[in-house]
Amino acid sequence: MATVNLTAASREDVATVFGVLRTAFPTDRPSDDVPREQPGAQFAVWTAEFEPTRERIPTDPITLEGSVSATLQGGYVAVDQLFEALSTAFAVDHWGAASGDQEKEVDLRLSSKR
Repeated sequence: MATVNLTAASREDVATVFGVLRTAFPTDRPSDDVPREQPGAQFAVWTAEFEPTRERIPTDPITLEGSVSATLQGGYVAVDQLFEALSTAFAVDHWGAASGDQEKEVDLRLSSKR
């Protein structure tokens, strides 16, 4: 299991990124779940958990309106599989990573492939 946190993005782009991951991996969110903004919220963080599997569905490049900041956190294999799926669908800038014994965290910036 790995957690994906998305920030600095429009609600539509967040829905697009989660849609790509939902197509590729099982998630804790129902299929009709869409990101919602809270009234008065200055800074939104959208979170979902995914269970990466070895037999994921390949993803074609997807267009985003802007860019999305993403943090992937979980076991090494799970984070690597999420990263691979995101790299297939989007242009990915790797901003940083932190590693521990059992888990790692990766910070990314996602945008449309050109």
